[in-house]
Amino acid sequence: MIELKKLSGGYGQFEAVHDVSLSLLNGQITAVIGPNGCGKSTLLKLCCGQLHPSRGEVLADGRPLSALSRTDIARKIALLPQSRTVPDITVGSLVLHGRFPWLDYPRVYRTEDKAAAEESMKRMGIWEKRHKLLARLSGGERQKTYLAMVLAQNTGHVFLDEPTTYLDIAHQLELLVFLSELKQEGKCVVTVLHDLGMALEAADRIAVMKDGRLMITGTPEQVIASGAIEDAFGVKLRRREQIGFECLEPQRTEGFRVPTADP
Repeated sequence: MIELKKLSGGYGQFEAVHDVSLSLLNGQITAVIGPNGCGKSTLLKLCCGQLHPSRGEVLADGRPLSALSRTDIARKIALLPQSRTVPDITVGSLVLHGRFPWLDYPRVYRTEDKAAAEESMKRMGIWEKRHKLLARLSGGERQKTYLAMVLAQNTGHVFLDEPTTYLDIAHQLELLVFLSELKQEGKCVVTVLHDLGMALEAADRIAVMKDGRLMITGTPEQVIASGAIEDAFGVKLRRREQIGFECLEPQRTEGFRVPTADP
């Protein structure tokens, strides 16, 4: 579990997150939503030790991040940021980077590291592309490569900032299955999502932010009933009991294990 206690922080003199207290539980998916510039990405970086808080603290499994080394934090928490460079390396090499926190000096990959990377690539459906340069992949394939790297890191807490970027609708649905699998494995999953429908569908809990502050945390039903989403985004929500189309489960032959729908 990750606990935020009156957490504030940002960049230099600019404080993007103000006085946030929040518990992020194992075995649950928490979706962080809010308008652009409200502090969502900054909050994730504070949770993962990428930024140091100006006030308050973050606890990982009861221990303050300030008392942990960078290696210890990386063994507990994995972060997939929204903006990433495209290094001139192969898919397999990038996924192996996820094993860095588990290596001693000298950094020589062990059999278990290579096995973890292989399993992650197969799970994400990119094993056959392991020798390709990252720059030669499509945006969706690169996204799945970074997700495989996060998997290979093998942490109990997974933070994802806009993981649906570059993914088409079918792959977005597959991603929801993937997040559900991580939850079933007992991991604490926290994701920033701009798609409100996807957030309300996938998450066990919703955290709504506005102007750097946490407005409410609760189940999707509780958050909808509170009116916080309408306040944060300046929109009017309307529940529809019936829709004119049905979105079926994606059909895939590899990667993203997708359960078969009942006939």
